Amino acid sequence: MSFRINTNIGALTAYNALSKVNSQAEKAQLRLATGQRINTVADDTSGYRVGKELNAKVTLMKSAQGNIGSAKDLLATSESALSSINDLLNQIKGKVADANDPTKNLTALANDINALGDEISAIFTNTKFNDTALLSGATGSYKSTFSFQTGATETTSITFGTMNSSNLTSISGGGATSANVASISVNTLLSTVQDALGKIGNFQQRLDVKDEFLTNAISNASSTVSRLFDADMAMEQLNSTKASIGSSIATSMVAQLNSAPQNILSLFR
Repeated sequence: MSFRINTNIGALTAYNALSKVNSQAEKAQLRLATGQRINTVADDTSGYRVGKELNAKVTLMKSAQGNIGSAKDLLATSESALSSINDLLNQIKGKVADANDPTKNLTALANDINALGDEISAIFTNTKFNDTALLSGATGSYKSTFSFQTGATETTSITFGTMNSSNLTSISGGGATSANVASISVNTLLSTVQDALGKIGNFQQRLDVKDEFLTNAISNASSTVSRLFDADMAMEQLNSTKASIGSSIATSMVAQLNSAPQNILSLFR
């Protein structure tokens, strides 16, 4: 040991070691307090950027899942209405078949058809989603295509054809009479309705696939974010304990080395 008093190199070195171990203890304790491995960009610059980008994608995908839910609700609303129309049109076909029976009352059958047709017309007019008509055709405004964001960058357009209510003129509002009831045909409208129901089923299948894909993608992305940002609590506890012990030892050594130059006083006795 040298006997210099102006510069205590040993004490300075011990002080630097103490400062370093205190910094390690502080970092480990901060991670324990927050539960996060990355608390500032400086902790892991690349990991911070990747994690934040993934977080943004997870947010978008969760919103897309909500959009898929809205799209399913829209399709369910349309399906319910079209299924009712399909059933009513089949009833009308039955009435038309009855009209070809000379023993039936044609006026009563025509009235029945007009009543069923008026109900179909009401369904066309009143089937709405978020105040937007879904099924109206030539006699009313409607939105034929709905676009939903169903992925981080993917958009799905839903359309199931024009439900042209002008096809109802012969079966509603008094259009059916005893004179024409036997010749009424709703085959074109019925085919259009059935085609639309088929498209709705196809869209529902596609949305189910997209929903499942987003669920898996969100899970995988969240797992990666967790691996990047979440602290290993057991390891950080070990690091904190190690740093605390090291800090105590370093503090003791700084104190001892700082007092070492006092040994020079023994030379002046």
